[in-house]
Amino acid sequence: MQLAREVFHRDAALARRYVELARRIAMRYNVRFPKKWKRFFCKSCGSFLVPGVNLRVRCTKQRVVMTCLECGRVRRIPYVREKKARRDAELKGEEEVQEGAAP
Repeated sequence: MQLAREVFHRDAALARRYVELARRIAMRYNVRFPKKWKRFFCKSCGSFLVPGVNLRVRCTKQRVVMTCLECGRVRRIPYVREKKARRDAELKGEEEVQEGAAP
């Protein structure tokens, strides 16, 4: 993936080929890609994604919407971890308030 990132601005087809090879090797040996790498390529057309060049990223209240500008595939990633952390912090704050009011 690092090679694809370095080569992308010079030759997008070569970057796509690097992604294709990496995916093929990972599938052959049943190895998972780390999350940070999964977001760098389109599962539909196999192109290496660079925000602002061939990827549109939009943030809404509930999710991040990533659109591949090569094939038009839309990927939605929810804010699960952030919401859970905020909810836990709110619950912790409510418990402290209830404990203070009890005596």
